[in-house]
This record gives sequence, C-alpha cells and structure tokens, in this order.
Amino acid sequence: MEPPPAAADALNPRDAARGVVRVGAAVTLVVLMFSLLNPVLAVRLQSAGHGASAIGLFLMLPFAAIALAVPMLPRVFARLGVPPALRWGLLLEFSATLTYGLVDDYGAWCAAAAISGLGAAAAWNGTEALVAQHAPREARGRWTGLYQTALGVALALGPFLPGLLALTPLSATWIACGGLALALLLLMSPRVSRLGGALSGHRAGWWRAACERPLLVWAAFVGGVFEAGLASITAAYGFELGFTLAASTSIAGVLGIGSFALQYPTGWLADRHGTRALLIAAGVLLALASLPLARAADAPAWLWPAALLWGAVGGALYTLTMIRVAHEWSDAVGPGNVVAGTAAVITGYTAGGALGPLVSGVLIERLGVVAQSAWLVLLASSIVFGSWRSSR
Repeated sequence: MEPPPAAADALNPRDAARGVVRVGAAVTLVVLMFSLLNPVLAVRLQSAGHGASAIGLFLMLPFAAIALAVPMLPRVFARLGVPPALRWGLLLEFSATLTYGLVDDYGAWCAAAAISGLGAAAAWNGTEALVAQHAPREARGRWTGLYQTALGVALALGPFLPGLLALTPLSATWIACGGLALALLLLMSPRVSRLGGALSGHRAGWWRAACERPLLVWAAFVGGVFEAGLASITAAYGFELGFTLAASTSIAGVLGIGSFALQYPTGWLADRHGTRALLIAAGVLLALASLPLARAADAPAWLWPAALLWGAVGGALYTLTMIRVAHEWSDAVGPGNVVAGTAAVITGYTAGGALGPLVSGVLIERLGVVAQSAWLVLLASSIVFGSWRSSR
C-alpha cells in the first residue's frame, strides 16, 4: 500500500469533494449489500433450525468487531492513510461474503461475520471522517444529512431485493459478493488515493473524545440499537410468525425507508435550530413507536409502522451526533481529532448495533415481545432524560 499522502499533496477542495463523493458512493453500495445480505442470512439460519439466540449472536458479531476495531483506527489511519485502509476494509468484507456463499457451517459464518466487521469499521470511520472534514461549516447538517440519506436509500432498498428479483437466499448472497467487488473497484481511483492528507499523522484518542461528550456516544448507542440492531432480528421474528421470505425481509426494508425519509430534514433542521431539542423529540418518538410492539404476536401488522419509526428516528439520532462531531472537533481542536470524534460516536453506535440483536433475541425467546417493548421504551426514555438535563 502507498504511504499516507502529505497534507501539501492533498487535492484542491473541488477535486477533494469529488473524491469524497466517489468514496461515499462505494460505501453506499457496501451498505446496500449489507442490508440485502443480513436479513437473508438470518432467514437462512432460521431455516437451518437455529434459534433466535443463535441468530442474534451471529448478527451481533459484525457490530462487536466494529466496536472493538474502531478505537484503534485513528492509529491505523495515521500509519496507512485513509484510502488504503478503506480498501483493505472492503477486501475483508468481500472475503467474508465469499464464505457465506461457499460454506454452510455456523462456526465459519461467525468467524466471517467478525472479519466483515473489521473491514466495515475501516470503511465506516474513514468515510465519516472525510465527510465531516470537507463539509462547509454552514452546511454541515445538510452534507451529513445528504450522505446519510444515500445510506438510508441503500438500507431501504436492500431488504426488498429478494422479493423484487425473486432471489433465492443463496443467489442473494452471491449478488452481495459481486456488489462488494464493484465497491472495491470504485476506490481504485487516483483522486481517492490522494484524499485524507489532512487526517493522516494524527493519533488523537477516541476515549478522550468519548469522555468529553458522553451524551453523544450514548445517543449513538441508542440509535444503533434501533436502526441497526432491530432490522434483521425483527425479520427473523416475522418469519417465526409465519411470514414469507419477502414479507419478513420487507420489515427490515421499511425500517430503511424510515431512515431515508428523515436524514436530510434532520440535517436541515440542525443547521437552523441546533441538536438538543431534536434529540429530545427523537427520544419521545422512539418510546411511542416501541409501545405497540408488545401486541405484535396478536397484531403483527404493528411491526411495519414500528420499524418505520425505528429507522427514521434511530437514524436521525446518529445523524445528529455526527453533526455535533463536525462542529465540535473539526475547528476547535484540529482536523486530526475528527477521526477520534467519529471513532467515539461510531463505537457507541456499533455497540448498540451489536447488543441490539443479541438482547432482542434473548428477550423474545425467553420473555416474549412484551419484555422487548419495555426494554426499547427504557432506552428511548434515557435520551429524553439525558438531553433534557444537558445544558448544550
């Protein structure tokens, strides 16, 4: 891999923006393949006779690997540079998806899930840092919202592809593998190779950033539970209730539609009114959306509107935290700390995404959906309480 580019060799703002758009397109394609693949893998495990706890453990592993890897990424980026680290990350994700297509062993799948999480960590943290660094101050909310909107479109579309294209679970897996290969090719551009000069060479610690802004990390954690930690396990629960593959995965698709719908409006509002009131409103909406889940066994149609709000407001929580990262770290303490700030928030989000399916699977299997509903209401209420007490 080439050495990190020096800041003096970085592209001019216009070319850098084009490079960021190319990286964003590649990562959006990765998210599309992720949202296609994960519900399908959950259904494959359900069909193979694995219980909700085993499925939840498998779905937890990529996010657990991300949460473990992200704190180390500021040093990795400082050593390798952002673009080479992004490429290595996508190569790991591609190799993991090959495993899902070639092997049926549960243990091998768990190992592949952890490897894919390591790759996703590099792609995720690097792209978020590039967006935060290059966004104009007066439009950071809109830039962040637009990028998150693209990811929301990918999250929304992926779970519907099995039904729209009449895919079998195995053919869906191979399509995901091809999509990741295309995303890797998008990153093989000279313009992309020269990105990130301003972010290289800084080794600011993520833990210090997390201690400075604990509410942002907690809000990201809750957002991870709702947006990333509920889609696949809820799809598996729908399959358990007797839904078809297309209907089960469409629950995850509706969650993605919600995320797509609110990302840009959230950024637009944050540019004008700040984030505190929006965080309080998000907590209230998530609590209200989680109450009907208690009746899902008797009225399964509630799963779709609940998933819509989980995706919309859970995604908005993450967008709000990234907007704060751009404001509080890009200018105040130097560009290198953007990586540390995004790493702290992503660690919180991925911890939520990791614990979400595991806790949900255990609660649904042992205590039922009433306990799952109560847990989600409690999480949402913590955002209201924490934001209300916050002076900023």
